[in-house]
Amino acid sequence: MIMHKKESIHYRMPAEWEPHKATWLSWPHNPTDWPGRMSSVQKIYAELAQKLAVVEKVCILVNSGQHEARARKYLGQTQADLANISFHHISTNRSWIRDYGPTFVSDNRTKGKTKRIIRFRFNGWARYPAHRKDNSVPLEIANRLNLKVISAKWRNSPLVLEGGSIDVNGFGSLITTEECLLDPKTQSRNPGITRSEIEKLFGRYLGITNIIWLNRGIEGDDTHGHVDDICRFVDRRTLVLAMETNPSDVNADVLAENLERLKHVRLEDGTRPAVVKLPMPKPVYFKKWRLPASYANFYIANGIVLVPTFGDPADRKAIGILAELFPSRDVIGINAVDLLIGLGGPHCITLQEPV
Repeated sequence: MIMHKKESIHYRMPAEWEPHKATWLSWPHNPTDWPGRMSSVQKIYAELAQKLAVVEKVCILVNSGQHEARARKYLGQTQADLANISFHHISTNRSWIRDYGPTFVSDNRTKGKTKRIIRFRFNGWARYPAHRKDNSVPLEIANRLNLKVISAKWRNSPLVLEGGSIDVNGFGSLITTEECLLDPKTQSRNPGITRSEIEKLFGRYLGITNIIWLNRGIEGDDTHGHVDDICRFVDRRTLVLAMETNPSDVNADVLAENLERLKHVRLEDGTRPAVVKLPMPKPVYFKKWRLPASYANFYIANGIVLVPTFGDPADRKAIGILAELFPSRDVIGINAVDLLIGLGGPHCITLQEPV
């Protein structure tokens, strides 16, 4: 839908493909996320950080000196460029920094469009009680970077929002899901908030003038439908949408409905977005649980795109599609099966800091 501009646009949230100053990570330490797989998950983090350190600075949160030493050990095994990696002693509950880390914006009212941090409240996806340390991360990072913090509020209360629940094109359009932000049956982030209130708040804090609402996310997603598992902007006018071709799969109808919605949406300038279909891998399970495996959970960095792979025949197809969409970047597969046991992927564990 196209929103009417009712407030001045003070801030702008850059798109992920715009130039980065750094990528932020939180080194894994919570074994409940990856039972029996902590070593392999740390190897995945190290591989990912090594590839990122080639193209941009990498900032890693650690809980202690011992935690930092462990990270350095795994990074050393990948021959990562430690000169381009810095460690920050900031305690966390879990490692999904995409969702609780700071949202960086530029302030249009300042000369040079000064970088600011928008702080949303994090409440453990309205699911997990241990989140106090994670919720404090934006302030901790702001202190280290000496950046001004703007606390997002609605009805005089902190606005709850996770980074994986939204995606932007940098020109005023944002995509999200009703399941995550509006459905009272599946979430208690901002009880009672209305669609129009959310749209106004996105305009006020992120410079958004146009919201594209999808319906629901995929099976196994414990975040209530985060959009970064189903649909992403790859440039100002192009979206990739995960599609399930097996009609008997539980995700087939959900993703087909989202495709139908995209046929009728507009971007901020009134034009239709291009929609490119991205395949889904075959279902991935841990014990009896379906995991939220999706190629849409990729991360765009300076010069590269890191794509989760699952040892599936569709891995190659997904990487090929994204390589065509990012001709100036190297598209690299990251074996993410063990990472997925924690119900997330490369996009969930990374957070871009724009220049």
